[in-house]
Amino acid sequence: MFSGSIPALVTPFRDGRVDEEAFRAFVDWQIEEGSSALVPCGTTGESATMTIEEHNRVVRICVEQAAGRVPVIAGCGSNDTRIALEHMFAAQAAGADAALVVAPYYNKPNQDGVYQHFAYLAERCDLPIVLYNVPSRTITDIGVPVMHRLAEEFSSVVGIKDATGNLGRVTAQRLACGPDFCQLSGNDETALGFNAMGGRGCISVTANIAPRLCADFQAACLSGDWETALHLQDRLYPLHDAMFCDSSPGPVKYALSRLRNDMPSEVRLPITWPSGAARATVDRALEIAGLV
Repeated sequence: MFSGSIPALVTPFRDGRVDEEAFRAFVDWQIEEGSSALVPCGTTGESATMTIEEHNRVVRICVEQAAGRVPVIAGCGSNDTRIALEHMFAAQAAGADAALVVAPYYNKPNQDGVYQHFAYLAERCDLPIVLYNVPSRTITDIGVPVMHRLAEEFSSVVGIKDATGNLGRVTAQRLACGPDFCQLSGNDETALGFNAMGGRGCISVTANIAPRLCADFQAACLSGDWETALHLQDRLYPLHDAMFCDSSPGPVKYALSRLRNDMPSEVRLPITWPSGAARATVDRALEIAGLV
């Protein structure tokens, strides 16, 4: 199953449109730098402000450009269960290896509603599902009992991107869902502890700008080389922190504009370009990491 450093890819926009050339080059660079899988159209990819047509096109571009070199876990989340299913069918048709499906946001369903949402998807599409639990954004938690029920009833529910920040959940989820249930951190800053408790990797924001360092960090964790992992954690931590010094993905897009001349400096409203103070924080973190 999935493991290692998996960037939640930014989506480059130029003059209001997806910059396909820049995105294809970005996919190539990520693979060359050691990323073990790719996630287009997640939170960092600004999926919430893309049209359905744009969303599905970005997934297709990613799959085409990856060309089987690494798996593609396509963002397919929506708070409308039917739209999430449309995204899954489109991702499957494009050749994606799995769907990353966030808990339904804004609607605030109860735990039965959360279960029914994912069950509806799994019953109708056999594309593997990686659950995405990020209560700080969705308000809704995918509770461990719901996760257990989904994993037991649907073989296509294969893992979790856990962005709860609660490291105890790693053990609770492993005991509930079994050792083969793929657990990926959704928080760069706690990925070291997450892996030590049994996680297998991270769906990462920082990997957008430091793919080689993040890949080396994850490789050290997976091999049990905790001394190297801790060294890389300390080197990367200021970057992890800086990526959220202003509304994401503003800081990571600013960082990329400093590192790659082909990446446009554009975000979509309601996200705005990071403040001067935030940019200074990112600049310092890039220096500490040795990227500039």
